[in-house]
Amino acid sequence: MKMTGENSSGNSEITMDDVRNLIKKKDEIEEQIKAYYDVLEDQGVGVETPLVDAEGFPRADVNLYQIRTARHNISCLQNDHKAIMVEIEEALHKLHAREKAKREQDEAEAQAEAMEQQVTLPPAFARVDAVTQGSPACGAGLRVGDEVIEFGSVNTQNFQNLQNIAAVVQHSEGKPLRVTVTRDGQKVQMSLTPQRWPGRGLLGCNIVPIHR
Repeated sequence: MKMTGENSSGNSEITMDDVRNLIKKKDEIEEQIKAYYDVLEDQGVGVETPLVDAEGFPRADVNLYQIRTARHNISCLQNDHKAIMVEIEEALHKLHAREKAKREQDEAEAQAEAMEQQVTLPPAFARVDAVTQGSPACGAGLRVGDEVIEFGSVNTQNFQNLQNIAAVVQHSEGKPLRVTVTRDGQKVQMSLTPQRWPGRGLLGCNIVPIHR
């Protein structure tokens, strides 16, 4: 029973459904083998039991044709069973190899994307070294350690000192500012609205310049 059809033509064509179908065929073969063994058991003989009497004549107490047919079918089905077990093993191997290759490809693409993003990110000009709980900065998602590459109209190209940021904050009270930071090598954008709150200032965070 050779099953070298579409399932064996390439790794890309192997699916879990293919494996399930092979397992189903294996189970069917095992059921057929069991049925033929039951035939032998009903006749009171096994696979190797002699079918001649002590004098060398064919036994008259059993159905010789039925026994020989059952033995022949058992032998053929056992060969089929071995073949399909090999197919199942190969199919599982191909399936696992393809899943591993896809996983590795996804990881490589994610790593390449992260590296590309790191390369294209402009250098930060300031770092957040404190964020007060419940403040506008905290609510916007700003975290300690975030490195600022854009704060409203202030960016890497035009930043001179912290007064630039202070001026933008003073002129933007109650208005959302686009803030872009780098966090763990990734670019993160958020909307920060300077406003009065129970704490100090309009932001509730402390930003320090990065000297390069």
